[in-house]
Amino acid sequence: FITRPLINSKGLNTSAINGFTRMLWDLLRTEKPTHIAVAFDPHGPTFRHEQYPKYKANREEQPEDIGVAIPWIQKILKGFHIPILCVPGFEADDVIGTLSKQAEKAGYDVYMVTPDKDFGQLVSERIKIYKPAYGGNDAEVLGPAEVCARWNIQDVSQVIDMLGMMGDAVDNIPGIPGVGEKTAAKFLQEYGSLENTLANADSIKGAMGEKVRKGKELAVLSKKLATIITSVPVEFHEEDFKLKDWNKEELKNIFSDLEFRTL
Repeated sequence: FITRPLINSKGLNTSAINGFTRMLWDLLRTEKPTHIAVAFDPHGPTFRHEQYPKYKANREEQPEDIGVAIPWIQKILKGFHIPILCVPGFEADDVIGTLSKQAEKAGYDVYMVTPDKDFGQLVSERIKIYKPAYGGNDAEVLGPAEVCARWNIQDVSQVIDMLGMMGDAVDNIPGIPGVGEKTAAKFLQEYGSLENTLANADSIKGAMGEKVRKGKELAVLSKKLATIITSVPVEFHEEDFKLKDWNKEELKNIFSDLEFRTL
């Protein structure tokens, strides 16, 4: 939508609202979930900014059109009677991680709807990543086998070791300067974890060994920043998250205001 935004007759850029609503509608229609909730990032810094003030510092300011879209998206979610979750000090990722683990414990099959590869660390036999359809590609479901193949690792727990070593440019997580994805995977095949790699830094030859020895502190910090917290003060309420009848009148009014005629 960036090159061809959807602008309604009132001059409102409805691209993000439309994209979100259509994705949600497709999900409800094709996957037929029994329970659903949507997590949002809070305003202001999170505990990761306290650990590392440069966290996400390279990100551009949130576009104005997204800021305008969020209240509309939340109105639409309320019309669908879908719970909205936001916990001060924690990112939406941590809220999703915590609820996923709680729902798994309660016996549910869980799908984390996100294109974010970092969620691979949470995947299990009962928790999967549901990567929405995008740019002509179909939706993808990623379980442990797919996550391990994607990163060339043995176990999903090693996703955070990978990110600790190679960093994450999107979130401005530094990693070990000079260590990329292939080298990180090679270290994990040899040593099993970030900590074990650092403990064996003296036996890594040449310039790469020097980089690992120099980057120890950054690596430990990076792994911490990349770890999705699963102990956020939030609870999986089965009844609250159960899909309910929608407020069709309310949705009709919202879609009419936005000029979403097809919806």
